[in-house]
Order: sequence, then C-alpha cells, then structure tokens
Amino acid sequence: MNNMREADKKTILGISAFYHDAAAAIIEDGNIIAAAQEERFTRKKHDAAFPVNAIRFCLEHAGRSINDLDAVVFYDKPLLKFERLLETYYAFSPKGWKSFIMAMPVWIKEKLFLKKNIREGLNSIEKVDKKKLKLLFAEHHLSHAASAFYASPFDKAAILTIDGVGEWATASIGIGEGNKITTLKELHFPHSVGLLYSSFTYYCGFKVNSGEYKLMGLAPYGNANSGNVKKFKELITRHLVDVKEDGSIFLNQEYFSYATGDRMVYDKKWQALFGFPRRPSESPLEQPHCDLALAIQEVTEEIVLNLAREAKRLTNADHLCMAGGVALNCVANGKLDDARLFKQLFIQPAAGDAGGALGAALAAHYIYFGGNRKGRTTEMDSLQGSYLGPEYADQAILAMARKYRAPYTQFAEEDALLNETARLIAQKSSIGWHQGRMEFGPRALGARSILADARDPQMQKKLNEQIKFRESFRPFAPAVLAEEVAGYFEHAGASPYMLLVKPVKKDRQIPYPPGYESNDLLGKLYFQRSNLPAITHIDHSARIQTVHKETNPRFWKLLNAFKQQTGCAVLINTSFNVRGEPIVNTPEDAYRCFMRTGMDYLIIGNFIFCKKDQPAWHEKTDWEQEFTLD
Repeated sequence: MNNMREADKKTILGISAFYHDAAAAIIEDGNIIAAAQEERFTRKKHDAAFPVNAIRFCLEHAGRSINDLDAVVFYDKPLLKFERLLETYYAFSPKGWKSFIMAMPVWIKEKLFLKKNIREGLNSIEKVDKKKLKLLFAEHHLSHAASAFYASPFDKAAILTIDGVGEWATASIGIGEGNKITTLKELHFPHSVGLLYSSFTYYCGFKVNSGEYKLMGLAPYGNANSGNVKKFKELITRHLVDVKEDGSIFLNQEYFSYATGDRMVYDKKWQALFGFPRRPSESPLEQPHCDLALAIQEVTEEIVLNLAREAKRLTNADHLCMAGGVALNCVANGKLDDARLFKQLFIQPAAGDAGGALGAALAAHYIYFGGNRKGRTTEMDSLQGSYLGPEYADQAILAMARKYRAPYTQFAEEDALLNETARLIAQKSSIGWHQGRMEFGPRALGARSILADARDPQMQKKLNEQIKFRESFRPFAPAVLAEEVAGYFEHAGASPYMLLVKPVKKDRQIPYPPGYESNDLLGKLYFQRSNLPAITHIDHSARIQTVHKETNPRFWKLLNAFKQQTGCAVLINTSFNVRGEPIVNTPEDAYRCFMRTGMDYLIIGNFIFCKKDQPAWHEKTDWEQEFTLD
C-alpha cells in the first residue's frame, strides 16, 4: 500500500474470508464503528464463507451502503499465497501430487478470481457500482500488525505477529510509530510457530484451528518435574524444531506433512519418536498426552519470549503490540508479561483471522489514505472493550418470548435487576447473560456469557458436564472488578480481554496433598485448589478478565452488586454456547441454548427467564448432533 490522499472522513470496510473465521469490520475516520464474525449469524463455528451477514450488520450499524464506502479491503493477498502454494509443491515434489491435483481447481475457481468473488458477494447484499468500488488488498501479517498497533493506546510500539501462515510470513517483528508500520524481520513458511503448535494439537487428538486452546488447557496436567516432560522437550528440540536465540525456528520437514498433505504430521514417525500413537478424537486422555502438551507449551513459551526479546532489541520500544493466532496463547502471554521486557503489552482480542478484517480496514485508513492518528494515552485502546457486534432492543426480546410462549419477569430498574441476578448467582444458580453489543473475537467478555459463583467447588463440573457438554479438564475464567484484581491474583494491571494467565494469590491457594502428582488426569481433576475453586486451574492459575466501568458498566455493576452481597468481587465468566457452537448472537439463539442445557436462568436485557417456569422444550432432531465437535 502507498500513501495516496488524506483520510478525511473515509468510510472503509475490512473483510476476512475463505480460510477460517470470516469477519467484517467498518471504520469511519479511523474510528471503529462495528465488527463481527460470520459464524455468529450462520451458527457454523469458524465459518469461512464470504461474510454476507457480518457485512450487512456493519453497514446497517454504520448507516452506510456499499456505494458510500471509500474502500473495501481484503485481509491478505491471494496471488502471493498462490505463489507460495506453487513454490511449496515444486520444492517438495513428487510429494503431495494428489493434494496438488485436489487443491488447484479450488484455487483457480475461488482464490485466483477473488476480486470477482468479492464483487459478487457484495452484489448479493446490494447493487454495487463497479466503477466506484475501490477494492484493496493488505498483506496478511500487515493486517494482523495494523489490527494491534492502530487499535492500541500507544503512539510508538514494537509489533509482534505470530500465526500459522499468511502469504509467506508466519511471524513478523515490526515497529509502529504514528500512522506508520515498518516490518523489520519475518519468519517464512514452512517454518511456523503456529503450525508447530497445531501439529501437537492434531497429535493429541484435538481439531486444528480450533482445539489449540484445549492443548493449552491440558498442559498443566503434565507432570512438570517428571522425566517424561524433559524427555519430550529434548525430542522436540532435537528432532522437530531448531529454536534460535532471535526467535526464529527451523522445522524438520521430515516429520511434518502440512506443506503438501492433508494432515499435519507423519503419524508413524511421531509414534516412533514419542513412543505412543496419535490419540483418536474423543478417546480418553492419558498422562503421556498431558506431558506432551506441557512439553510443547513450554517450547512455545521459549520461542515467544525469544521473539519478544528480539523485538525489544530491534526497536528499543517501551510497549509491545501482539496479534496472530499464537497471541491467543494466554499462558505464554502471562509469562511474557512477567518477563517485564516491555512496560505494557497490548494484545488484540480478535487476534486470529477474524481480526484481520479490522486490521485491513485500519491499514487502508492510515497507510493507503495517509490518515493521522489522533492523540493517544496509555490508558485506553480504541476497541471499546471489543463490544462491537449487534445489540437487541426490548421488542426483539418480547418477540422471542411470544414465539416460544416463554414466561419472564421484566425489571423496570437496573439496580433491582442486578441485585436479583447477584442473589441468584450466590444461591449457586448458573446464568445465561445476554446484554448490549456482542463481543468481537473468540472470548465472551460479559455481553454473551454464562455466569456463576467462582466459590462453588461443584460449579466447574456442573458447567462442563450439564451446560457446556465439553471435556471435564477444561478450566473456566474469572471476571473480576478491575479495581480488585490484586486482591485475588498475582497481577495488578489490566487484562480486559481475558488474554493473560496469572496465578491465584498465594494466600488463596490450597496446597495439594503428598503424592498428588501420581494421580491420573481424572484423579487430579476435582481437588479444591483455592478458595475460588471453580476458576483455579490445576497449576493454581487463572485466565483473568478485569471488568472496567468505562467499557461495560452493567457487567461492572453486577460484579459490584455480587461483592456487596457476598464480599467476593469475582464471577465465573464462560462463553454463552455449548461445545461446537458459536457464541450466541440473538435473543433467540440465547433462549435455544438456555433451554437445551442445564442453565438455571436466562437474563436478556431487563428480562429474567426462569428455567422451571418455561414450557417443555421439544425438538424434532437431536440438537447435540447439530454442531461439529470443536
């Protein structure tokens, strides 16, 4: 992109699509107006289709038509990606010949004619003036970098992007200053931190591009002091990846098949290396899987820290911005924060491909159109808490209630609603919480959440088994009043986007009994680990969300009401969905999820729906088969 003209009052639509996590975002004069993932509308998790519904929402929220737009920007460059595909198949030939034959028709039909496909997609929303439409393409890692730096509160910062692969780049180090971003270093395919981590996601039996957070959650069940973890780390760094001091890595392609095949790794070679076969999906998790998860998590943390040190060396910046799928590894982020290489971190909450839509729009505004960044402070980013999606008025809630003949109680005053909600939670009720604008990104942040009492020793089991229908080892995150965080966790700063893992305070922890580590996963699972047992992971850590009055006043007031009633300023906050389902969007999505699960209450706006008062829920199909397991 080149500077062309002033970005005075420009309206720009950013799009990501066709790989995974399609999304749209719209900005005006550099201000973020709206952003949403397509999956929330289609109810297909990680939906990669052209984001017709997300675009329509963004346009409607901004009060704009497509022909009002100054530019539409796609988040990567398909011709560069096609070049990488061709060169990779050529370099690895004759391996991957069958994969090449299968991939080419798709690329020629969908990817090489991307301009045509984008125009047709936009035309399906409204008639587009072809002469007027300015269609731009930003490089993938520039989109990531722009999504983090331009949304951050910093005027100058180092920028680190780490993911699977964009066009050629798999990681980049850059510097942002004012409205400029300069790339200083890149790591190129097939050497990729994201693909390395995803290979272990695959081998441990989870779904690639979806189950990486499960692998991260499984890692603390590994026995850190065991010879097994040490042995696995040595095998990884001796045979699979050469880790350099500057953060660059070299992956031994004799063990990986993602470059030309339809699987991540050569299963038999990995089995010979690690001594056990790839775990079939949904089969029992055993200690070697836990130990392997811990080993690759620790190797990944070392690589991320090396990259951050190199970013510091190259830029000498006080602040660091991060994006890309690996930036969602909140355990690594917590270790990076503890290292104090930088005064402050900003991690883009929609760090994956969905956030690329926003980054592409911001890159066009500041780099292509030459827009000036407005005055920044180190207090607040420009993401408005990431509450950038649709919201629904009382009439939509009432229409849903009429459709399902659903009894409810409506509250006239907010304080009465919040006090009653706090009382219900304190009585061990689980609450579906649907309020205001939907979150942008993979985390529920108090707009589309399931809430419960973090002090309840039974609540983790109840939520996993009766509501989320997911693996029992999965931890839950705490939402805590921002002003109170240091009283509960070894962290005194902000973590508004649930992207830092930190220890629960020592005086709240409960030590494990002698011989605890000799238990298997299920044997370790339900020991009480702290006086906040439902949000304390096996290693006494928690993925913290600090709740701020400025960005979500109602959620902040609810936490405050709970504190006034119980003396505790912490709640469980997990996403409002079941396993394999996208986070709910509409009141109807919320009611369906509520009725299909063991949730006790649903609270939408000022309306409370009590489960025992609702009519019987009948469905013609087995709804648990509706969503593909994630």
